Formats: sequence, structure tokens, C-alpha cells
Amino acid sequence: LSPKKQNPPLNEIYNKTDELKVIIQNANDFIWAEENSKKVNANCKLFLQPEWSKFGEIIDEVVEYVKANPKWNISIQAHKYMHIP
Repeated sequence: LSPKKQNPPLNEIYNKTDELKVIIQNANDFIWAEENSKKVNANCKLFLQPEWSKFGEIIDEVVEYVKANPKWNISIQAHKYMHIP
């Protein structure tokens, strides 16, 4: 599940989710990530993804956040590196 602020998923989806991926563009997105992590089940894997176009600006914050909050993992938008839309 990769929830979007402008079009959030239905609440009943969260408890069926195996994986939560939140794209991080700015510091406020960490709050959004935590809000969403409270809605998923305990076995759900949690990932923060630096937004592709902001990668250089936000990656250090993402790394530090994950170090301080080890329930989270870092992932990347691999399709962007491969130039796949």
C-alpha cells in the first residue's frame, strides 16, 4: 500500500496490507507516514521512499529518521532509476 494524501485509501484496506510504502518529499511526510503506520497490522513491513525529484534534498533526513525509528526501512523508487514511468 502506498497511500496518497490527496486520495487516501479506505480504512478497511489497512488491516489487509503486508507492506506500507510512504513517499517522503518533506519533513511533514514523516508525520503522514506515522499516521498511516498506526492503521496497519503488526506484521506489516514499513518503508520510507525518498521522492525521486527530491532525493538529494531529503535522503539524509530519511536515513536519520530510520536510524531513530528502526521499525521503518528505506526503499527507493527503482522504476525511476530504470527510466520506467
